[in-house]
Amino acid sequence: MGTVTPRSVLRYETWTLQPDREPDAEPFLYAMQCAVDRETSPTSEEFAEPQDWILRHCGQNPSHHTYREIITRPWQTWRRQT
Repeated sequence: MGTVTPRSVLRYETWTLQPDREPDAEPFLYAMQCAVDRETSPTSEEFAEPQDWILRHCGQNPSHHTYREIITRPWQTWRRQT
């Protein structure tokens, strides 16, 4: 038998994941999507703008009653020191 040499080294690490609340974090973004025709509101940092879009959209499309909320929230990870 020949000499055995390792081909890889495994290192297990503990990672943490949480919403990014740092002062320089990207902002939360909101949008709404019509579940009937999949048309989507503009994205906004203020939730009121997508809500206004829904009211206009359902006024123009009286049979569209179902919507989805789309939230983009920044997250961050880091390695824990063990």
